[in-house]
Amino acid sequence: MYLPRHFEQNDPAALEALMREHPLATLVTRAGDALEADLIPLEYDAAARLLRGHVARANPLWRHADGSEVLALFRGADAYVSPSWYPSKAEHHKVVPTWNYAVVQARGTLRAVDDPAWLHDFVRRLTARHEAASARPWAVSDAPADYLQQMLAAIVGIEIAVTGLVGKWKVSQNRSAEAGAAAMARLVRGD
Repeated sequence: MYLPRHFEQNDPAALEALMREHPLATLVTRAGDALEADLIPLEYDAAARLLRGHVARANPLWRHADGSEVLALFRGADAYVSPSWYPSKAEHHKVVPTWNYAVVQARGTLRAVDDPAWLHDFVRRLTARHEAASARPWAVSDAPADYLQQMLAAIVGIEIAVTGLVGKWKVSQNRSAEAGAAAMARLVRGD
């Protein structure tokens, strides 16, 4: 990823927060000579430096989870920024459009976890996390036991041992404070 210094985000708490708030990652793997990209919700365990998720057993991704290197991309908020939003446009017209965004790249090695107890615990925790804001949260235990076993048999867990996290926050830091504030005000208003 092209990463000018002024766009670098090195704060581990900020990187973890983006991954937690936007858990649907694009997981890039290699299958033979081809690159594959799958959208997979991943949960980051900072203490263990692990990303965890699951895929359908029918997805060949887990069959190639042999310690191969992978790249998980977590995209945060993004927005088009019009040159007309910058006060300097009226002064000299030396402005161009851009796109502001936040992204985290997680590199690591992939392994499959084909363990029913691990899967049950993971799916239970993942569901509880994503249902927490609901007025009437659904729980894994709400499903009939035989149906749950059937569903768990149809998935395989994955873990990515994270070897590196890189963050890029491109949010007008390369502009004046006045220009950045003007762009932020327009984005907040929804212009």
